[in-house]
Amino acid sequence: MSISGMGECGEIILFDDFCGPDIAVANAEASTTPGHQIGPFKVTGDLDDTDAGVVNVSKASGYARLTSSATTDGDGCFVGTEVCFSPALNGPIVVEARLERAALTAGTLFVGLMGVCADDTAEPITCATTVLTKVTHCVGFLLNSELTAADGLWYMPYLLAGDTTQTSTDVDASQTAILAESDVVRLVVNSDGSAEWWINGKLEQTKGAGVAATAATLMAAGVGIWATTTTVATVDVDYPLVKANRDWTR
Repeated sequence: MSISGMGECGEIILFDDFCGPDIAVANAEASTTPGHQIGPFKVTGDLDDTDAGVVNVSKASGYARLTSSATTDGDGCFVGTEVCFSPALNGPIVVEARLERAALTAGTLFVGLMGVCADDTAEPITCATTVLTKVTHCVGFLLNSELTAADGLWYMPYLLAGDTTQTSTDVDASQTAILAESDVVRLVVNSDGSAEWWINGKLEQTKGAGVAATAATLMAAGVGIWATTTTVATVDVDYPLVKANRDWTR
């Protein structure tokens, strides 16, 4: 691969403080067609279902509430990018979010990188007892009420192309989310495939290599919430941040 002429805009920075526009939930405004966005991010998921979507909430610094559908298990809402980041070509890639939950007893929350972001984006991981099962290759942070550990325990999965499952106790963090208190989660994936998981400024996990390090691996970055039952799941997000280097190869 040769390098093309490099321009001034070598760093990609996507950020939203959620102090402005929202996307109404379906029972207030139907969202049956794709193409919705908020700030620099697109909004995907089951937006035609009642309750699913993004609305602003009145909290200091500006928060947006991402809401899953209550229609069926696995329906949800994702705020993120297109499938356009290769850790090998765009690394280091940073995905960071500050967020909190009002209930930890229902739902799947994921922050990080994942290999699929369709109009009806599905959760990248399903869970049962102590098993995390890949839906699409992904690396990031997970809260899931279907795992047997205490509700709110953070997990740091990396389920890649050749993986099928992981055991929850192999990727659990030392920190637990607390109701109505915000956590800052930060994922860093380098071009050599090494990765770091940070929670509230503490380094919780590292992996030396092999995390989606091939140039052909493209992933979407963002934050999403999905239902695990017919109960609505929500997450209040202060901000999502995505940083990456531009790929200057021809």
